Amino acid sequence: MSNPWLKKNPFMSMWLSAANAAAGSARGRMTAEARRAATSAASSASSEWIKLWTAPLKPARTTRTTRARKRR
Repeated sequence: MSNPWLKKNPFMSMWLSAANAAAGSARGRMTAEARRAATSAASSASSEWIKLWTAPLKPARTTRTTRARKRR
């Protein structure tokens, strides 16, 4: 007598295939978003370090003096 628990179930197979496809799609989207966030963080950190180290090399900013108004 064959064991009924060892029979292949086509509905279970289809359900698992669909679940696997959905999980793969979600994993791809999360991976892409994580890469975008990492790239953005690295870019902003790099630009902040460049600003930090190159700021002393720039000439001092001159302030504009306002002329005194002549009183009439």
